[in-house]
Amino acid sequence: MTPLPDHDEKLERIIHQTLRDLPLRRAPESLSERVLAELERRAALPWWRKSFAHWPFAARAGFIVLCAGLVKAAFMLSVWAMAGFDQGQFRELFALHFSWMENGLVVVNAIAGFFEILGRNIPPVWLYGGLALFGAAYFALFGLGAAAYKALQVRR
Repeated sequence: MTPLPDHDEKLERIIHQTLRDLPLRRAPESLSERVLAELERRAALPWWRKSFAHWPFAARAGFIVLCAGLVKAAFMLSVWAMAGFDQGQFRELFALHFSWMENGLVVVNAIAGFFEILGRNIPPVWLYGGLALFGAAYFALFGLGAAAYKALQVRR
């Protein structure tokens, strides 16, 4: 003997309405105190004791680069071990994978040289004038933003 579908829906509505009409229960005072204390304790933790998502961006990026480097080193070490610890192959393998560092160093030195030449050839008056112009533009933008904020807040 199976109940009718209409009967199940009515029963569900009656139970739902009955549960909705029940008053909300308050948590015990000791529970709320413990929860608040735990929240304060977790908020006071230093960043390295929190989850990875709460780390500063530089720390997360550095950790990922470090882990990738360790994985790469483990792979290279296993290849070296499989090759019978041949130092020639190991040097060749390192040279292939770290040649981009030499190219990057050349680019960084070129950029540093460019800025050094630029710094020697631009008159100091132009540098100070540009800095003053940048500061004036910044303060003007800040002032306009504050004025717009105040004008919008007065209308509310």
